[in-house]
Amino acid sequence: MSHRPVLLHEVVKSFEGVCCTLFFDGTIGAGGHAKALLEAHPEVERYLACDRDVDALRLAQKELAPWSKKIEWIHGPYGELRAHLEERKIKGIDGFLIDIGVSSMQLDVGERGFSFLKEAPLDMRMDRESEVTAEEIVNKTREEELARILFEYGEERRSRKIAKAIVEARRKRKIKTTLELAKIVEQAVGGRGRIHPATLTFQALRIAVNDELGQLEKGLKEAIHFLNPGGRIAVITFHSLEDRIVKQIFREESQVERMTKKPIVPSLQEMKENRRARSAKLRVVEKKR
Repeated sequence: MSHRPVLLHEVVKSFEGVCCTLFFDGTIGAGGHAKALLEAHPEVERYLACDRDVDALRLAQKELAPWSKKIEWIHGPYGELRAHLEERKIKGIDGFLIDIGVSSMQLDVGERGFSFLKEAPLDMRMDRESEVTAEEIVNKTREEELARILFEYGEERRSRKIAKAIVEARRKRKIKTTLELAKIVEQAVGGRGRIHPATLTFQALRIAVNDELGQLEKGLKEAIHFLNPGGRIAVITFHSLEDRIVKQIFREESQVERMTKKPIVPSLQEMKENRRARSAKLRVVEKKR
C-alpha cells in the first residue's frame, strides 16, 4: 500500500520564510506532508493534526511519533476550523494545509467502498461515524436529485441516463455493493473508454456523502479569518470543481495575496512515479501584513 504525499517538495517550499509557530493541517492523512513540514520548521510549537478518518489518524500517529509533544490530534472535518480553534482557545494560526479528496489508503482498502474496482459495501464515508452512506443516496434519492448530484459533483454529462438506470435497477432490488453500481453505470452508458464509465459517478457520490465542497468553502474562509498576518494557506486539489472554489475564494478575498497566480502542478517525474498525482494542483496565499 503506497501513501506518497503529493507535491511534497512544493508544499514545503510554500511555507519557506514563514515562522510556523502554530500550524493547522486539515487533512493529516498518513502524515507525509506533516513530517516534511515539521522537519523544515523546528520552530513549530503546536501542530494541529486534523482528519475525519480515524484510520488516517492512527497511521499518522506512528509516522509522527518523534514530534508527539508538539502535535494535537483532532478527529473531525477541517471545515469546523472555528470550533476546533475556539475549543483550544487559539486566536490565530501561521499555516494551514489541506490535501483534498480521497487518499491512497482509502482507495486501497476495498471495504471502504471508494473504488469501483473492488467488491465492497457502498459506503464512501471518510468518517465512519457519519450517518449518510453512498448506499443510502443511491437507493433513496429521487431520480431528479440523483441526476443533479451526478451532474454537479461529477460533471457527468450522462447524469440523467445514469440516474434513470440506477432507479430502474433499485426497483428490482436494493443496490448494495460497488461492483453492482459500477455494472449498472457501465450498462447504462456503454463500454469503457479512456476512463472507467463509473469514475465520475463514484466521484460525485463520494463528494455528496462527505459534503466535500461545502467543507472546502467553509474551511477556507475560516482559515483566512484566523490566519495571522504573514501566514500562509496551501491547498492541493484534484479536480476542477475543487480548484474552481479555491481559485474563486482566493481571488475574492482582499485579506490575502496570491503567491501562485497559476496553480503549481507535479513534475513529469512525479507524475510518472505516482499516477494519482497527475491531476493535482497546488494554490498558495499569504495573509497581508
